[in-house]
Amino acid sequence: MAEPVRVRRLTEQEGQKLQRIVRRGSTSTVRLRRAMMLLASAGGITVPVIAHLVQADEDTVRDVIHRFNEIGLACLDPQWAGGRPRLLTDDDEEFVILTATTRPSKLGQPFTRWSIRKLADHLQRNVARPIRIGRETLRCLLARRGVTFQRTKTWKESTDPDFDAKLDRIEYALTERPGRTFAFDEFGPLGIRPTGGSCWARKGRPDRLPATYHRTHGVTYFHGCYSVGDDTLWGVNRRRKGIAPTWAALKSIRAAHPDGAPIYVILDNLSAHKNARIVRWAAKNKVELCFTPTNASWANPIEAHFGPLRQFTLANSSNPNHTVQTQELHRYLRWRNQNARHPDILAAQRRERARVRSEKGIRWGGRPLTQVV
Repeated sequence: MAEPVRVRRLTEQEGQKLQRIVRRGSTSTVRLRRAMMLLASAGGITVPVIAHLVQADEDTVRDVIHRFNEIGLACLDPQWAGGRPRLLTDDDEEFVILTATTRPSKLGQPFTRWSIRKLADHLQRNVARPIRIGRETLRCLLARRGVTFQRTKTWKESTDPDFDAKLDRIEYALTERPGRTFAFDEFGPLGIRPTGGSCWARKGRPDRLPATYHRTHGVTYFHGCYSVGDDTLWGVNRRRKGIAPTWAALKSIRAAHPDGAPIYVILDNLSAHKNARIVRWAAKNKVELCFTPTNASWANPIEAHFGPLRQFTLANSSNPNHTVQTQELHRYLRWRNQNARHPDILAAQRRERARVRSEKGIRWGGRPLTQVV
């Protein structure tokens, strides 16, 4: 039997970028839907479940996964075709892209970044290889090749010495023991304030929410648990993170399988999760704690479900207090679990926010397996 379609192992940068798109949203619905597919597949979710989650055809999900395994994050942007024949060769385009992504100071220019006008002038006056290209054509070329004008950002790599070992353990739990694997994480803080979102309205007359100036309700955190085997999400709201809420969540997960056989819980490296008493209790009760690598919380499969949770309970809302907010959140969870495999599940994600690894010989994170000779 053929292996199920799944994305390769994500690199740290890929996982962090997909998680950022899912949590923060994007102006492109296509990017959001494809990011959701990839992040969900990286969390061990099967293609049929992903198709229901993003309201897409299963073949579309498979195509996106295969495309990601081939070209990486470039698959998030659709490739549009059409128009008149190109006047620039592929080599010319590569030269333009190489020049645009090179710091001007390295090419002898007295500035630190290109503008469209400066870049076009430099390409035209290049003695070694002059290229005549208009500013708008240059702008379209850069956009088509995925080169955009953006802020410089800092980055960091995981310093976890057990990075691969932890991902291996999570992969084993998701693929070999899905029926006994759970994911746990905190989502928040959740404040009481009107939150913008999306909805149908007459043109030029958007729905408006009242502003707030005094926020005296404090914040809460949603402590969520996700069952990988039966695709069920549940949780509670608490005033703060800590040892007690984490312990209570682990006990509830253990109670869901009272047969005494080992269960696996995937969670991040919050200090409360690694408390000595919790670790001793977990060992005594056969609860395998699978911690994500440092700075790689994207490896937790529950992350793919926090995006829809935010969009359906927080976006476009104006709750008067935490009690009402919690009631609405739990109402959505009940609907979501009852309709997890319904053909119309999460249909509103097509217009709001749809978010979120198995090419042979490549693991689910980006680096090829070492071949044994």
